[in-house]
Amino acid sequence: MTSSFSSYVPGDWVRHPDAEDWGLGQVQSAVGARVTVNFRHAGKRLVNTDQVALQVVKAPEEASED
Repeated sequence: MTSSFSSYVPGDWVRHPDAEDWGLGQVQSAVGARVTVNFRHAGKRLVNTDQVALQVVKAPEEASED
């Protein structure tokens, strides 16, 4: 049985550690290890956080993009 708990919540801003060119992404939904993120330069992606640890970052108005 899998848990529906996720350490990411909708609205979080994240980066994919192996795809820096995707830019910042905002979490749209998170159910267990399935996290849907809308990345600025790659669009909407489903990320399995059992395989990839997304890096939570500050909101864009508080963080420099590049």
